Amino acid sequence: MTTHDAILPAPMCRLGACFIGEVLTRLDFLPIEAPLSGQRDTRARQLSRELDAYWRNPAHAFTLPYTLSGTPFQLRVWHALMAIPLGRPTTYGALAKQLGTAARAVGQACGSNPLPILIPCHRVVAASGLGGFMHASSGTPLDVKTWLLAHERRPD
Repeated sequence: MTTHDAILPAPMCRLGACFIGEVLTRLDFLPIEAPLSGQRDTRARQLSRELDAYWRNPAHAFTLPYTLSGTPFQLRVWHALMAIPLGRPTTYGALAKQLGTAARAVGQACGSNPLPILIPCHRVVAASGLGGFMHASSGTPLDVKTWLLAHERRPD
């Protein structure tokens, strides 16, 4: 079980944050019942301000220092996720084609993303539906994905 340095509110859940020094290394979706952190240190306050800005405006560009730790393939997928335009989801298949790999491999890398929201894995959907989220194909994770996609949706 992960020990979080801070647990922060989100509109649809709680977010558990892990840091190494000043650098954000992990952001986990937690149940809405998870107790919030009381006193927040400087890092947690900055992350909270950045998340609040994102909740108000999904185009907010995060400036909080973070680091990604994963396999070379995961890092390739996660960097590709950052290029997906706000409000314009793509499919696992389209991203796989772009990267020269299989859709299932892209899905596994998305599910292992340690920094959802900052690295927008929720912007990848199935060819015929929502697809999975956080290695789940039903339940609360898909509710979170649905909320994030609706939050970022642009009117055409």
